[in-house]
Amino acid sequence: MKVKDWLREEPFTLSLSSGFFGFFAHAGFLSVLEEEKILPKKITGSSAGALIGGIWASGCSTITIKELLFSIRRDDFFDPIGFGGYLRGDKYKKLLNDIIPINRIEDCRVELSISAYNLLKGKTEIFNSGDLLDAIYASTAVPFMFQPLYTKKGIFFDGGIKDRSSLESTSTGERIFYHHLKSHSLWRRKNSKSLKIPKQNNLITLAMDNLPRVTPYKLSKGKDAFYMARERTKEFLGQSLI
Repeated sequence: MKVKDWLREEPFTLSLSSGFFGFFAHAGFLSVLEEEKILPKKITGSSAGALIGGIWASGCSTITIKELLFSIRRDDFFDPIGFGGYLRGDKYKKLLNDIIPINRIEDCRVELSISAYNLLKGKTEIFNSGDLLDAIYASTAVPFMFQPLYTKKGIFFDGGIKDRSSLESTSTGERIFYHHLKSHSLWRRKNSKSLKIPKQNNLITLAMDNLPRVTPYKLSKGKDAFYMARERTKEFLGQSLI
């Protein structure tokens, strides 16, 4: 049985990891699934995964997502200086607001769970209802880069802090296709648990490494990451399960 046959056999959850500006790779990966009509019943996302998973779940096609990512420039989201982070985040929120066609997570076309780190509680919390833009922003609020999301429930930062895989909102026995972007962050310890690829029953992982390094100052490399992820995804779907 090939990977794509396993995915088509029964409903599955798509889990997208964090990975800084790895959202270009997530978008390329998801574009292949959309073309193949291999679509999840549920999406979980953390940081970069929350961005792409959330926008797609809201009803946007990967073509629309690709057009946004390929057209974005640093000035489109750079608005220093924010309190609690270098960037205020207002420009970034406007980008999200302009593309997302719905307001509530409950109105997404598939079930959606987004991970974010609650600084006051020192743990990951899951956004699976409520304001979609706030959930995506919270999960992508990289510490020291963006100011956090302030709510009555807490102060929220990047979901990758404690739930890099975005698997915390999944359950035992759930069929999962996990897209793992390998981290090269200098602040993570070499043997950090968050860097390891999770292993569990009914989970298939496509782990991507050696992708072009995309940063706010190297957005041009995003296109290469997108297309490289597409090619690797096509190849992986055609592989046989061991």
